[in-house]
Amino acid sequence: MNLKFDDRLVVVTGAAQGIGQATAAHFRAANARVYLLDIDEVGVAAHASEIGAEYRALDLSNREAVSDCMHNIEAEHGPIDILASAAGGVRGQTGRAITEVSEQDWRTVFAANVDAAFWLAQAVGPAMVERGRGRIVFVASGAGLRPSLTGIQAYTAAKHALVGLTKQLSWEFGPAGVTVNAVAPGLILSNPSSVKQWESYGAEGQKRVVDGINTKRLGTADDIAAAILFLASDAASWISGQILSVDGGRP
Repeated sequence: MNLKFDDRLVVVTGAAQGIGQATAAHFRAANARVYLLDIDEVGVAAHASEIGAEYRALDLSNREAVSDCMHNIEAEHGPIDILASAAGGVRGQTGRAITEVSEQDWRTVFAANVDAAFWLAQAVGPAMVERGRGRIVFVASGAGLRPSLTGIQAYTAAKHALVGLTKQLSWEFGPAGVTVNAVAPGLILSNPSSVKQWESYGAEGQKRVVDGINTKRLGTADDIAAAILFLASDAASWISGQILSVDGGRP
């Protein structure tokens, strides 16, 4: 299947590294117009320059800033056809006993993974509904479907919340022809946090993880990007409210 996105405007968040970076590159290769967002200004600027895209540094947990940004993008470049939101993550945290988790630790992870997704959907969804077309794809996690290997309670809870948000928005936006789905990656060594997590397992722990994957390998950011592009394509027009596990197969 040859997926093309000729002249469609795609906003990709978390685009400075990892899954977001790969997703942006794949959309550009498929002839989309791509606008990159990330809190990391240096990283997102470098990737935008590399693939020939527009960009803006943005804290997605700021509702007003997100709303203003989406309005400005559409004023300058036309309607947003696709939102591919890969922003989120553990925000540098590691697994700890529940008694050691502060309120700020908890709220920081929720702001990055749930608040940001909601503000983005709130900013672009109604206009998609009005136009009668649009695609929203979130990057959830296997941690949104089961306990997380990270051991981070807030991350697991936030990704479960994102799964619920995906299903709710699909129900609300679907009658107008706007689909909302999520991809749930397995362990992808695509950013410093995931690499740190992987290294903490040691050789024996790493072997156990790989042995527990049907395909006997870790995935890549490109594996996840391919799934995102499919869900954003015309080929997936009757797929909505779904959480696609892209994890090499886990029993």
